[in-house]
Amino acid sequence: MADIGKTNHLTVMKTAPQGIYLQGGWLGEILLPTRQVPEGTKPGDELEVFIYLDSEDRYIATTKSPKAQVGEVAFLKVVDVGNYGAFLDWGLPKDLLVPFNQQQITMKEDKSYLVYLYSDDETRRIAASSKLNRFIKHLPQYFKQGEAVDLIITDKTDIGYSAVINNKSWGVLFFSDVVTPLRIGQKTKGFIKRLRDDGKI
Repeated sequence: MADIGKTNHLTVMKTAPQGIYLQGGWLGEILLPTRQVPEGTKPGDELEVFIYLDSEDRYIATTKSPKAQVGEVAFLKVVDVGNYGAFLDWGLPKDLLVPFNQQQITMKEDKSYLVYLYSDDETRRIAASSKLNRFIKHLPQYFKQGEAVDLIITDKTDIGYSAVINNKSWGVLFFSDVVTPLRIGQKTKGFIKRLRDDGKI
């Protein structure tokens, strides 16, 4: 089964003038355009591809890796602002939309913002939101003390830095636990130091 907005390993079903078609499970056959087909690919082979919707809302595969996938937080730059919202560069030909109602503050062209990528339940389109609190919660139950984790820095406070842990939970890095200054949007490695009784990490 193929997951929209994520990297998948899919089997080649058939070749066609416009490319190859991959077995997408409930999504049906998914086209990988000719220009991205690895040389020598044949039916039965398995390829690693990213699935999204093209400009005509058709499911399409790419061998390119986007800067972020659905369910992840990323620091992305606005390349245009249109009638429906802001468009971010996420490394694919079709820019990533942040609808106006998903903007924590009004986004401006050439500025970068922290966003969470999601797939719209109705349209299946991939979009982003800078209203991180809608998606990121305090989830200490997913972690244990001493565990190595991935962090992305979201804010600087009086006591340290706010960070998203493993794209799912909020946490705090105290200044006393930081070796070098960090910047908003920076990704870094860390360890769970303490799980507080109030649910904060």
